[in-house]
Amino acid sequence: MAIMDKFSDVSPVEVAAIASVLSDAARAAILISLLDGRARTAGELAFVAGISAPTASSHLAKLVDSGLITVIPQGRHRYHRLARPEAAQALEALTVLAVTAPRKPRTPGPRDRALREGRTCYDHFAGYLGVALADTLLAAGCVVEDGRDFRVTDEGERRFIRVGVDIPALRTERRPLCRRCIDWSERRPHLAGAVGAQLTANCFSAGWVERIGETRGVHVTDIGRRAFLDLLGLDLR
Repeated sequence: MAIMDKFSDVSPVEVAAIASVLSDAARAAILISLLDGRARTAGELAFVAGISAPTASSHLAKLVDSGLITVIPQGRHRYHRLARPEAAQALEALTVLAVTAPRKPRTPGPRDRALREGRTCYDHFAGYLGVALADTLLAAGCVVEDGRDFRVTDEGERRFIRVGVDIPALRTERRPLCRRCIDWSERRPHLAGAVGAQLTANCFSAGWVERIGETRGVHVTDIGRRAFLDLLGLDLR
């Protein structure tokens, strides 16, 4: 399919509008802080962006109008979070572009070693952990590269069920099943889409992976290391 045919339903005006919203450093800081999938108040986001509360309110209104974030009222509070997984994937892609052609050599990705080792990209694993998972599943024939996606094989369905990821059930959802998301720091694909999200959620609930404080960083527990090796064949020693 020709490139123009593939994107024939995309409006250049709408693309330009989104780009305009993303062009402000404070709004970019707000969006990046929401990449861990958690919701935050306007005051918390103002602090992250280093701006005043009134200024933050103005920026948040623009982000809501653009469809990039959504507001969740709860009691007296209003929480803000990314509106959909595609917004997180676009932001992660922009971080790759931001360091593609630096003026002087530097290592891409976050400076914090823990974030490079493992972090969340909205609702799926990224960093070395995310890429190692993808590499292991590729080597085992559980997934194969298929354009911008991963295609889950029959072996993959059997392997994923071991960790509570029901592929047939996920196929009924509207969300793409298994996306190839180029990692910010590793520059190789990790698992996104419904499969990546369900795998990540299950790892947290099983205690295989824990968050590092209030950051996007994650830590694989001793139980998790054994589980990854026994169930998925991933050796994180």
